Amino acid sequence: MSQKRYPEEFKIEAVRQIVERGHAVAEVSERLGVSQHSLYKWIKQRQMSPGQRQEQLSQSEELRRLKAELKRVTEERDILKKAAAYFARQSG
Repeated sequence: MSQKRYPEEFKIEAVRQIVERGHAVAEVSERLGVSQHSLYKWIKQRQMSPGQRQEQLSQSEELRRLKAELKRVTEERDILKKAAAYFARQSG
């Protein structure tokens, strides 16, 4: 499942429409084409202190990096398995 990434300014403005201007989450969600879940998540993030927000961003980046590394290592392992099976057939 791919996740669409939105610029920080977009997120801030979407949250502002809900929090400051009083628009309903469902209305903003439909108008901007963003899931309600994402909007609630962005609102929650804005309520965090800058230190907490930075820590969460760091953890998110680390998780993204680890997932990419896991994918790469899994692909390498699969290639090595196929090579081992190929060479086992050749020598046997």
